[in-house]
Amino acid sequence: MGSSRMLLLLWPLLMGLGLEAEADLDGEAYGLDNRLSYVRRENDAIARLYENILDVLQCRLPRESGAQIKVGKDALLAKQPVQDQNWRSPKGLGQVSGVAIDPAGRPVIFHRGDHIWDFDSFDEENRFTKRMDGPIAVNTVLTLNPENGQVEDEWGSDAFYLPHGIYVDAEGSVWLTDVALHQVLKEGTAEPEPSLVLGERFVPGGDARHLCQPTSVLVLPGGEIVVADGYCNERILLFDPMGRLLEQIPPRGNEDMLRLRVPHSLTLVNHNNVCVADREHQRIVCFNLTRTLEEGAPGRKEQMLSWLPLVIHRPGACRIFGVTSHNNMLYAVNGPTTSHNPVMGFTLDPENGSVVSTWAPTFDSFSNPHEIAACPNGTALYVSEIGPNVVWKFRLLTNWKM
Repeated sequence: MGSSRMLLLLWPLLMGLGLEAEADLDGEAYGLDNRLSYVRRENDAIARLYENILDVLQCRLPRESGAQIKVGKDALLAKQPVQDQNWRSPKGLGQVSGVAIDPAGRPVIFHRGDHIWDFDSFDEENRFTKRMDGPIAVNTVLTLNPENGQVEDEWGSDAFYLPHGIYVDAEGSVWLTDVALHQVLKEGTAEPEPSLVLGERFVPGGDARHLCQPTSVLVLPGGEIVVADGYCNERILLFDPMGRLLEQIPPRGNEDMLRLRVPHSLTLVNHNNVCVADREHQRIVCFNLTRTLEEGAPGRKEQMLSWLPLVIHRPGACRIFGVTSHNNMLYAVNGPTTSHNPVMGFTLDPENGSVVSTWAPTFDSFSNPHEIAACPNGTALYVSEIGPNVVWKFRLLTNWKM
């Protein structure tokens, strides 16, 4: 039976579960990043249908749940995000795909200028189709004043085609992912050219030397580099400080132990536990990379995971786009999933996977959050959005009322 006929037969069931056409077949209506062409999405729809049915059922907020805050030990340890009314997002931004914090506590954002990611941006081989349009002409990396949102520094013009993730390490080096270039680039504070590049320019691939639409990057305390090679390969890669591949998660030949679907954002908890927003599985997965490094020689192919990852999959969280952490608490933002579920922020306790609280702008609402970053000192966190193209600031308050 053709995929189109099967979809017609199953359409009433999908509608009953709250799945609408825009949520699965027309991601552009929500401004969603998407690696699949119309044809590939249609062919993939049936294979995803049964898993999505369960995901949507788990996604729905319980009707009887009205409380936003859980009272208990974990609630007392968490800080509550409250919108900063003095903050003003910069005007004239493109799609703000990424936000990070530099060592001085200033937010640094990565935006797309006049470039957008739509269904025509990539062909069926995941090659960028708009290369002839040239790079983004305006500065794409902006450092903002943490008190009022004014631009204090900017650079990155004529260098990027489709920005996605940004990370600033302890030395102030800026790590950027560009899904059109299929690369991760380390930009130093003084060097005119990237000091380290992972992946081959405009060449998608799934081996040790190639990436395919990477989403996020993180640097461990020991200097190892963690990359979410997100949209095509759906894997986590671990490199040494020189850019040599050490490990892939899930390990080759053992993908069923930890299957990911669009690993979209990364954060570090307890110094060695990496948590990833597994976007299309509507969950957060945390695993210990120190143990991975100690399990044997890099690149082994016969391995079985000797550890089980922590999986946080909570009703109402839906598609998790961004995740960050402070004081061993996770802060996450979801994105549009179905019309039944609000877009909001979540505070989660990784010890037991519980939702401590939910939060959102005080006098407005989220539309399509894409990334989130917390200040290391725990005073604030920032959320970037795609459509509208804005940056929110939330103060993290310790003495908040329940």
